[in-house]
Amino acid sequence: MTYPETLQWMFAQLPMYQQQGASAYKKDLTNTILLARHLGNPEKSIKCVHVAGTNGKGSTSSMIASVLQEAGYKVGLYTSPHLKDFRERIKINGAMISEDFVVDFIDANKPFFEENQLSFFEMTVGLTFDYFAKEQVDVAVIEVGMGGRLDSTNIITPLVSVITNIGFDHTQFLGTTLEEIAGEKAGIIKPNIPVVIGEYTEETKPVFLEKAKVCSAEIHFASDLIQKEYPCGLLGDYQVHNKKTVVQTVEVLKRNFEISEADLEKGLLNVVRNTGLLGRWQQIHSNPKVICDTAHNSHGLKIVLNQIQKETFKQVHFVLGVVNDKDLDDILPLFPKNANYFFCRPNVPRGLDEKILELKAAEFGLKGRVFNSVSEAYRNALLISKSNDFIYIGGSTFVVAEIV
Repeated sequence: MTYPETLQWMFAQLPMYQQQGASAYKKDLTNTILLARHLGNPEKSIKCVHVAGTNGKGSTSSMIASVLQEAGYKVGLYTSPHLKDFRERIKINGAMISEDFVVDFIDANKPFFEENQLSFFEMTVGLTFDYFAKEQVDVAVIEVGMGGRLDSTNIITPLVSVITNIGFDHTQFLGTTLEEIAGEKAGIIKPNIPVVIGEYTEETKPVFLEKAKVCSAEIHFASDLIQKEYPCGLLGDYQVHNKKTVVQTVEVLKRNFEISEADLEKGLLNVVRNTGLLGRWQQIHSNPKVICDTAHNSHGLKIVLNQIQKETFKQVHFVLGVVNDKDLDDILPLFPKNANYFFCRPNVPRGLDEKILELKAAEFGLKGRVFNSVSEAYRNALLISKSNDFIYIGGSTFVVAEIV
């Protein structure tokens, strides 16, 4: 198969949670363990950092990888979902996996995938470990897809486990209370492996402490530490918390790697250049200022919307789209009523119809127009905006993916 044909087969034949939703989610590691054994357990030959959490996983993972790159190491980075190209998920020192490797891996293992009915996510994780092992990376930073305990990445034994924060997202899978969700995320805590907690609440801290105690795992609460301020290539207000998490994680990693203060500083500053991370408070236009951000749940959107209020503008416009399993009663009340809205549907099967979004938004006093596509909504927002206005594009990773 060609690379486009390979991707088409991967997306069409095997369920993918980001595209389909609940039907693609498997609460079981059996297939992942089976695949790892089939591949010769490549994950066992890789030093890893494991990163879970409700928000900030991608930013935190990318910053850690960037710091390790600045320290001179060959660093694998696995994140999800991708914005433009599937290969964004699997990188070494910022360079995406080759199309040929993806094609050859699928061709070589397709009978096994079909026989065992592996999910998109399971085979992608297998591809990642196989690639990093064959390329002999010095270390790999592995982002959890969803949850932690039953996530396909959770077959590794990392050097350090990282949990950024806990918020309400994917509650149909992970639980309806912060304690339940924290319990799922805490599933990446391993016996005698240090764990770094980025942020905690009174509900989640006891969950982490208990799991760490059971596992005899040394635990660090990054938010409690007084750290100097580091300039960073990622500009969102929420990066303040992520940077603290990274700094504490790097302190733990110094037990295994030589990392200087200069490496830390340059790694944080050069994170976008080193890793290619996109869609985090990313400015794509000036006069009017246009910002894209992948925040998509109440925990992340509260911070982003607060940051918008710090901007100077005459009028604010929102190009807004969501997926159909999003809890609109949870997120829509957060948005300002004195804004113009351009409702649209992200171009994925899970995309919520723009007319349904418009009707639901009206219940919360949010008024605007509907458009057939994200790009059309954005074009119209630009057309009516003055040079001193502000445009925000978001609501879903898939909305941002169609613009950046």
